[in-house]
Amino acid sequence: MIEFDHVHKHFGRQVVIDDLSLRIESGEFFVLVGPSGSGKSTLLRTVNRLVPVDAGQVRIDGEDVVTRDAETLRRGIGYAIQSVGLFPHRTVAENIATVPRLLHWPPHEIRARTAELLALLHLDEPGMGSRYPHTLSGGQQQRVGVARALAARPRIVLMDEPFGALDPLTRESLQASLKAIQRDTGTTILFVTHDMDEAFGLGDRVGLMLDGGLVQVGSPLDLLHAPADDRVRDFVGGTRARLRELAVRTVGDNMRRGEQADGDPVDAEASLQDAFGAMLTQGRDRLPVHVRGERVGAIVLADLVSRRA
Repeated sequence: MIEFDHVHKHFGRQVVIDDLSLRIESGEFFVLVGPSGSGKSTLLRTVNRLVPVDAGQVRIDGEDVVTRDAETLRRGIGYAIQSVGLFPHRTVAENIATVPRLLHWPPHEIRARTAELLALLHLDEPGMGSRYPHTLSGGQQQRVGVARALAARPRIVLMDEPFGALDPLTRESLQASLKAIQRDTGTTILFVTHDMDEAFGLGDRVGLMLDGGLVQVGSPLDLLHAPADDRVRDFVGGTRARLRELAVRTVGDNMRRGEQADGDPVDAEASLQDAFGAMLTQGRDRLPVHVRGERVGAIVLADLVSRRA
């Protein structure tokens, strides 16, 4: 659990974080979203003491982070950033093994964990572990950065716009991989982005930061259905909010169970946005829904159009 208790931070005369309090539960995927300069990256860096607070407390499991040795604290927290920061003179496997080696893991455990992460993050092509960062694509480098952040099985991972420089397809693939890994491991993730679609696609809860403060915290649907004020309403998309809602809701929660439909099926775990795209592609206004290959119902375009926001 991460707690921010009346945290203040300023740089010179500029207030960056203004009396901010927030609690992130263990195992939660929490996303801080907001424009550049809103204070979200600064807040994230107070957790691993890369940025000291001027007032208030940042606590992990009830313990103030300033009471912990900074190096020990950071070794226990995964950290991934947009610029990746891989060691150019180390191989992919050596980069991933950085923190486990500092923690004196046995060599066979390091090898096993590295192989596991290479597979989880789709980096398991032959010879990948022995390659150097300069031979990798941007997407591959970012995957290695995520693997390094997860290598020592930290209970907390901090991620500061890690996918911001990637192309849309690579970005979506990495988001899906990260969400699956987090769901399986129960890792607490604090993720920073300026992209509301990314925030809604990943976060169990989302906190919108503006001018150093939290304007609203809630589930993606909370922010879409009940924005706290006009600033939140504008940031979540205004008239485009319904489109974002399609990306948050799942087919399984909105299908007509037991009904029949023709066409190529969509999976019950897919988003309504994916189902809508499949309808457009197939030229149909309803499609069958499958769960593990079995037909369980249908998703109908009229239901998506008429659903109240």
